[in-house]
Amino acid sequence: MRRTVELGFLLALALILSYVESLIPFFFGIPGIKLGLPNLVALLLIYDETGKRTLGAENVPRTLPVKLFTKGEREALLVNGLRIVLSGFLFSNLYAILYALAGAAFSFAAMVSGRRMKWFSMVGVSVLGGVFHNVGQLLVAMAVVETLAVAYYAPFLIVAGTVTGALLGFVGMELLPYLRRERV
Repeated sequence: MRRTVELGFLLALALILSYVESLIPFFFGIPGIKLGLPNLVALLLIYDETGKRTLGAENVPRTLPVKLFTKGEREALLVNGLRIVLSGFLFSNLYAILYALAGAAFSFAAMVSGRRMKWFSMVGVSVLGGVFHNVGQLLVAMAVVETLAVAYYAPFLIVAGTVTGALLGFVGMELLPYLRRERV
């Protein structure tokens, strides 16, 4: 029950950060560049160590060597997905939801892979998330407009994802010890 309340609080926090981000005039002449403030919640959940077991491990026969998401990863996916759908309906439109879901899927996969490989710090994992979020959105844009011409955005989006990912990673590194201590 306590964890459900904590996740509800984190979802509400992510929604508030989505709203705050929509109010910030952050425009550099390239559409789609944002700070990614709500992704901080997903990053912190990926680094959550309140549970080391795998999802449904108690129900999986021992003959299957399949590991699904860890508890923190599963919760990060759930909170981020709900946040995208809810904030999309509250603050934007269906196209924004489509772009955000694609970016979040790529970002989540990159961050989980980076975390599991243990090659990257939290800042590095966050940079991976920022860059791959933009890659996912760029692929959706190519599919929507049916041209590869939008790929010229890629260098700008990669730089933006690197900078914003690093900033969020540093903030996450500062917040994580407090969250672990308070178990939020």
